[in-house]
Amino acid sequence: MLDELTRFLQSCLTPKSTSASGRLSTPQVTAQAFSLTLLMTLLWLSPGWSQDANTVRPLLTGPLSRLTTIFPGNTHLLIETKAIEVFLDTLDGSPPDWATVYGHGHHDPGHDDRLFALNRERDAKREENPALQWRVAFVWSGELSGYDPKTGGFSVALGPKFNPTRWGVVRFKYEDLPSNLIAAPNPRQRTKLRKQFEKGQKIEVHVVMTGRLIPNESIIYDFSHDQEGLGLIMPVVRIERVDYLLVR
Repeated sequence: MLDELTRFLQSCLTPKSTSASGRLSTPQVTAQAFSLTLLMTLLWLSPGWSQDANTVRPLLTGPLSRLTTIFPGNTHLLIETKAIEVFLDTLDGSPPDWATVYGHGHHDPGHDDRLFALNRERDAKREENPALQWRVAFVWSGELSGYDPKTGGFSVALGPKFNPTRWGVVRFKYEDLPSNLIAAPNPRQRTKLRKQFEKGQKIEVHVVMTGRLIPNESIIYDFSHDQEGLGLIMPVVRIERVDYLLVR
């Protein structure tokens, strides 16, 4: 639909007639300017445009504590174990009885049914919880994976971070994250990082994602595939913003 609208607006920009002098009349110029403004606005509001515009972000430096200075006051930083546990306490009250749900493991005939029932029960109980509307920020591990001369930044490869808590292991999941993430350092920093990169040195970054829980299935309960009986909690966040922090 956006393509059709674009073609329509482009046709509006094509002059149909000119004055004797060969110039467009004032009404035609005004109409073209309006059409161009409308076209740019619609493209900006389209999902593809907004995602591409937000993939290149500055590469920040400093400790994780610096994040408290760059986010609005209503953002909940879910980085430290205590903050993650308080968030889960507020949403779901208390951890599941993992041992009962697990039973005799994946080969237990009732295992999948118990896990399914746990998720449906928790989803229903948190429906009206105000914490579902919180803006939250969490961290994944990242590594600079290639230099992009067009943007003057580095591509970022992602990896999940597993957070041990008294609830179990928490692994945040994301929705609507652009695929081409690029961290752009300042010019002085860029020169230094390019030299490191050319020498094959590993350059790690914190990838800080900010957003809100999705309305349905905002938290998924499961079990770890690496350790028998270990509970896994996965909050699912629709991403609104991405920041990069160089590990120092």
